[in-house]
Amino acid sequence: MTLNSIKVEDSSENTNDGTEASSSSSSSQSNGVHKVCLPPHRTTFQKLQHRLSEIFFPDDPLHRFKNQTTLRKFVLGLQFFFPVFEWGPKYNLMLLRSDIIAGITIASLAIPQGISYAKLANLPPIIGLYSSFVPPLIYSILGSSRHLAVGPVSIASLVMGTMLSQAVTYSKEPALYLQLAFTATLIAGCLQAAMGFFRLGFIIDFLSKATLLGFMAGAAVIVSLQQLKGLLGIVHFTNKMAIIPVLTSVFENKNEWMWQTVVMGGCFLMFLLTARQISARNPKLFWVSAAAPLLSVILSTVIVYLIKNETRAIPTIGHLPKGINPPSVNKLHFGGPFMALALRVGIITGILALTEGIAVGRTFAAMENYQVDGNKEMIAIGLMNIVGSCASCFVTTGSFSRSAVSYNAGGKSVVSNIVMATTVLITLLFLMPLFHYTPNVILAAIIITAVIGLIDYQGAFRLWKVDKLDCIACLSSFFGVLFISVAIGLLIAVGISVFKILLHVTRPNTNVLGYISSTRSFQSLSRYTTAVRIPSFLIIAVEAPFYFANSTYLHERTLRWIREEEDRIKANQEPPIKCVIIDMTAVTAIDTSGIDTICELRRILEKRSLKLVLANPVGNVMEKLFNSNALEAFGLDGLYLTVSEAVDDISSSWKPEKGPAQPLTI
Repeated sequence: MTLNSIKVEDSSENTNDGTEASSSSSSSQSNGVHKVCLPPHRTTFQKLQHRLSEIFFPDDPLHRFKNQTTLRKFVLGLQFFFPVFEWGPKYNLMLLRSDIIAGITIASLAIPQGISYAKLANLPPIIGLYSSFVPPLIYSILGSSRHLAVGPVSIASLVMGTMLSQAVTYSKEPALYLQLAFTATLIAGCLQAAMGFFRLGFIIDFLSKATLLGFMAGAAVIVSLQQLKGLLGIVHFTNKMAIIPVLTSVFENKNEWMWQTVVMGGCFLMFLLTARQISARNPKLFWVSAAAPLLSVILSTVIVYLIKNETRAIPTIGHLPKGINPPSVNKLHFGGPFMALALRVGIITGILALTEGIAVGRTFAAMENYQVDGNKEMIAIGLMNIVGSCASCFVTTGSFSRSAVSYNAGGKSVVSNIVMATTVLITLLFLMPLFHYTPNVILAAIIITAVIGLIDYQGAFRLWKVDKLDCIACLSSFFGVLFISVAIGLLIAVGISVFKILLHVTRPNTNVLGYISSTRSFQSLSRYTTAVRIPSFLIIAVEAPFYFANSTYLHERTLRWIREEEDRIKANQEPPIKCVIIDMTAVTAIDTSGIDTICELRRILEKRSLKLVLANPVGNVMEKLFNSNALEAFGLDGLYLTVSEAVDDISSSWKPEKGPAQPLTI
């Protein structure tokens, strides 16, 4: 069989002879039927190279190196791996002024949050300050986001504390707990850096926004309930992170409730929530919510100090060591029975931290009209955690609350992170004794205020309005976290995301098309009331790749469309179906199972005296159909460039019962 026998044209051959191509094109167009071209010929290696490039390098990161001198390539390479060399030469005093204000403002939030999130991870409070000092400095050299403020975050802290505490508790085995926390941080950093280096950022896309919305809301509720331990002054409290054990522990230990912590915690919680609401209603007053946590720490510390001789009932942070981060390389633990636990914690917290950090960075980049390279951000966050694990830090990433404060405070670059880190350094060197009388209850109030913003009920309503399946996924992950555990809730979130992908792949959309004369196009009959059926034709559109996973479904669904159309025709006494056209415009790919299914459909329909026609297959689909010799069975009029040409050409070949043959003009 030759190419032209079924109106197939090899574009690579036609380009060799312009006269022949022009003549062929004119001939085909004069008949109203265009030839369907094969894509240009490529070797297997070229196809593989193109495919891998599209998978791992869709943004073509090396385009800036093309046609450059060796020296220029070296400079561009430095800027690529160390963005500080790109923005550093352009930096000026005006930007520095804005970044100093933003950095000091972030520090006022980062210091109390760092202490609080360390407690949330069941780590010593000082670890939270260490994690707010070294990681921001590393990110300021490697990071590409101008507004991302890094440090400990609630979700990663919660997951780490929950998973580690199920096997080891800090109160009983502090040395082992610290070893596991730092080792998990190192594993998280290695995973993040490896994903960025090998350009595997698409993996985190399996956590859809809908499932993350439910997961974070469930985690926020659990975290808030866990803080009842501090707000009520309970000493004996459950380590489990599910709503029923937490509430049970609260009411079983009513005898431990302390009115002093209840009053202080309630007052400061109302103050923090009020400050948050003021800033939310008037963004110009962003500094109110930013300064509120630090102000609360100062006021509560002064109050406890003044009444220390009156009562010792209110638990406080106690002694915090002065000085910068001590090295923790000797605490990294790579063996023993808990290695699997550290590996699990590192992988889960690493992925969660990446998801949050990149999402926050891209959000503010979009607001300021610049781009953030996701893979470079992964490397930056990964190296930040690798270095941090060797400097007594736990998992850190970009924080939405601190980044929002930085943005609203006028931060212009990552220098704001350096200013924040410098402020934390001053605190570590000179101000640590001031935190001795800081009550634990104020940390609980700060955590509740921070995580309550993760509950986006309006987002859940939007999901229900737009996509019911997304809303179900959101609720499933929410209740999974709430009633089972944080880890299981995360697994449910990932499982539902994967299930949704499989559902769309295995059960793709198919539609019967009709003709809209005013637009001269074919559209879904169920969607457009002005679309009309073409007599004797059934036109089916497939809106997905034709793969082994959905080939059986598409086979059965096509036969069902035919059966339903025949029943409708019989009921309305209309002319019978003679031709079935499959519009393959949206079929972006096909495999051998899909090709076999099309051939099987052709054989089945041929036995029923029905003609099967393919319209507008895309390049790689056309190539595979041709290479498999599947097109031989379709004959001269089995393949068309458009549905309109197929209808016109085929209808003109039918002989009417009376009179000369008349084509059905579209």
